[in-house]
Amino acid sequence: MNPKQQLLQQSIAAKEVFLPHISADPVIFGFEHNELKVLLLKTNYRKKWLLPGGYVRKDEDLDEAVKRILKERSGITDVYLEEFGVFGKKNRSEFHFEDFDETLFQKQRFITVGYYALYSPSRFHLIPDEFSETCEWVFLSQLPEIEFGMDHHEIIQKALFTLRQKISTKPIGRNLLPEKFTLPELQKLYEAVLGKELNRGNFYRKIKNLGILRKLEEQRRGGAHKAPDLYSFDEEHYAKAMENGLNSW
Repeated sequence: MNPKQQLLQQSIAAKEVFLPHISADPVIFGFEHNELKVLLLKTNYRKKWLLPGGYVRKDEDLDEAVKRILKERSGITDVYLEEFGVFGKKNRSEFHFEDFDETLFQKQRFITVGYYALYSPSRFHLIPDEFSETCEWVFLSQLPEIEFGMDHHEIIQKALFTLRQKISTKPIGRNLLPEKFTLPELQKLYEAVLGKELNRGNFYRKIKNLGILRKLEEQRRGGAHKAPDLYSFDEEHYAKAMENGLNSW
């Protein structure tokens, strides 16, 4: 079955199963080689890159829908997602399906809800769905070279902007770094998110004052220089900071 036939078949079933005019698009950020990545699909139809989004069933909550969508489209499960925005420009999705007539379910006007999450790419085995040629982690630095469908590049930029705003009030790192890490590694993560270099002394002082780190009685071995101390996140304090916010940053 070719991609157009696939979409036509999906359209027939979708009208019975899904709510019209509402969808969800999760933006999953990862961190690798000191750079941020984002999870994307390359579709069989039109060969453009999209977020692993989809439609909401008539019998499910929106938050549950986005978890199901992410699992079905990429194989990712057990992810905590946070809503960050709504996108509803006219023709945001209609032009993507311009090869079809107006009866196609996917070509209707859809308002989409954006969610974001941060997780290590090494944690998941990606499994693309039948509508996708591939499912991959793509570095943010590569996004200008990519041909996106719909307004998904705009959604990613809004998610990144939201993440940069919230980094001052919520901790990050637990899902992106190994269990044991150094302060330079944590600083690289913050720099990747913020898109700028940070003063090492100021960063170390501020991050320690947050009370979310636990210094370990061991060092990172194997380098040419003095072995740096290793840290882990204090789970109890980290959870409280996620719930109540940071007061010291």
